[in-house]
Amino acid sequence: MNVFLKIAILAAAAILSVSCRRAPLFLSDDGVAARVGDARLEMSEVQRSVPENYHGADSAAFAQLYVDRWVRRMLKVREAEQMFKQSAQDIDRQVEEFRQSLLVRKLERSYVDSATDSLITDCQVREYYQAHIADFKLDRTLVKGRIVRFPESYRRAVQLYALMSSPSEAKQRDFDDICAKNDFRLVDERSAWVDFADFLSELPVTGTYGASLLVTGKVQNLRDTYSIYYLEITDILRPGDTMPFERAEPIIRRILDNARRNEIIRRHEQELISAARERRDIKIYENKD
Repeated sequence: MNVFLKIAILAAAAILSVSCRRAPLFLSDDGVAARVGDARLEMSEVQRSVPENYHGADSAAFAQLYVDRWVRRMLKVREAEQMFKQSAQDIDRQVEEFRQSLLVRKLERSYVDSATDSLITDCQVREYYQAHIADFKLDRTLVKGRIVRFPESYRRAVQLYALMSSPSEAKQRDFDDICAKNDFRLVDERSAWVDFADFLSELPVTGTYGASLLVTGKVQNLRDTYSIYYLEITDILRPGDTMPFERAEPIIRRILDNARRNEIIRRHEQELISAARERRDIKIYENKD
């Protein structure tokens, strides 16, 4: 019988012999579920691996799978140790380097988390934007504007168009009231820059036709089978134009945060070096070649 199947049967039998996963499960006198060479899988580990809500057959199946995977992994590890015996030192070195990297990253994170001067202010972000404004160029078209969609059967479409086109604040309020009262789809992006592609996604346009809509100063209209669309573009920024501050702000915050993080870590490194030198813990030997 396959060794994995033997282990699985024993594990299942032991688990099915109790009513819940918290009961003691032992396959041998010393509580070992499986062995591969000198490696031991404790039954307590198998028990802990079974989810709390698994019982009966589900619990047994999960434990069986866990034991099977453990045995397979240990056999591979043993084969790898034998096959790569000559490069064992290199593997140990890589493992040690990885361990040290994890420790250093954790330490550096603690430096940054405990720093009292790690806050990036709005003033610093604005100053960086002004000082490096030439670096912030758009790679896509942005627009500000609004779109209203309403049923093709709406009888006051001409009046709605006139209200939307009017410079009067009172008529603009009437326009908003009509849209709200009739539950028209109104997308108002006049206060924030949006990708032109996202703006177009609200309209029944395909292909290159959308580029013809990049016009300011007038209300345009489109229609599909069931609806009429009025759209107004109030502002346009094209590729190569300066990126607006609200778009650049999150980028700048990441830049400043990384710079501050590096400065905090560098400062702590210098403190460590200075303290070690005072204790005479550092000795760098000169190359005499």
